[in-house]
Amino acid sequence: MKAVNIKDIARIAGVGVATVSRVINHHPDVKEETRQHILQIIEEYKYIPNNSARYLKRSESNDVGIIIKGIYNPLFAEMMQKIERILSQVGYTVMLHHHMDMAIRDMDVAQEFVKEKRLKGLICLGGDFEDVQTEEVKRMNVPMILTSALQNEALDRKVYSSVGINNEVAAFEIVNYLCMTGHQKIGIITTGEHDQSIGGRRTQGYMRALSTHGIAKVDERFEVGDYTFESAYLAMKRLLVKAPDLTAVFAISDIMAIGAARAIHEVGKSIPKDIALAGFDDIDYAAYYDPPLTTVKQPLETLSETTAELMIALLEDRSEHEHVMLPTTLKIRKTT
Repeated sequence: MKAVNIKDIARIAGVGVATVSRVINHHPDVKEETRQHILQIIEEYKYIPNNSARYLKRSESNDVGIIIKGIYNPLFAEMMQKIERILSQVGYTVMLHHHMDMAIRDMDVAQEFVKEKRLKGLICLGGDFEDVQTEEVKRMNVPMILTSALQNEALDRKVYSSVGINNEVAAFEIVNYLCMTGHQKIGIITTGEHDQSIGGRRTQGYMRALSTHGIAKVDERFEVGDYTFESAYLAMKRLLVKAPDLTAVFAISDIMAIGAARAIHEVGKSIPKDIALAGFDDIDYAAYYDPPLTTVKQPLETLSETTAELMIALLEDRSEHEHVMLPTTLKIRKTT
């Protein structure tokens, strides 16, 4: 009998691969009838889970690393969980590393992580790789995927993969929407106009939208924070003092928008009656905030699935490196 894999078991059982994985790993959230059905098929086809089979075949590392830039982005935390689930279903173990020291190059962290843990592949969620050279990537000698991370445009695209969105375009679209609804005095809470990371791209989108509508840049409408509730709350307090005539604010992340909302409410202003508010990411909190937050929805599920499936294909020599740009969606809710 031909050896079967987890996808074959799922097809025969008429369930998803994730359900088979939960049964194999003894997760409780599977109906007993379904569990027994899958176990019967596993027994009938003499299926050995991939992770066991792979480790029997070779003693080298079977680990894929995920580096998450920072600790405050719930979007990355959710993506990590989805990527880990898919990789584990086909036998790979995920090793996680939070990179929080802004003084250390992201590429240096990546190289050390691969070397120390003897990784088979590396996924970077976020980070700045704009100073990376092609030879640095080649020396790592493992597949590397940059997801929602900045890349050096001169880097040889055949030596790494990337998955992401166009942050500048997405920010332009949401600020353009604010302009189209009549706002001209639009503030921004960002990571800095000269930031070379994703925050900088979103700031560029804000600037282009203002320029498109003939709105001049006003320094008093700029404030800087980081990706935390507190920093955005304090930034919004400063904005309200130096630009009291604001009618709208774009925060470059939902976390920052929610922090800003508290400062707006504390001075007795109403959202959106007095000040409209928009964020970016569409994290879970956004739809359940009061009022629900207008934002840019990142295709979280697709970003995660594309990253994981591409890594599997690269590890199994079924694919060359790819570069995938996914579309975003405006989510117009009650804050505007």
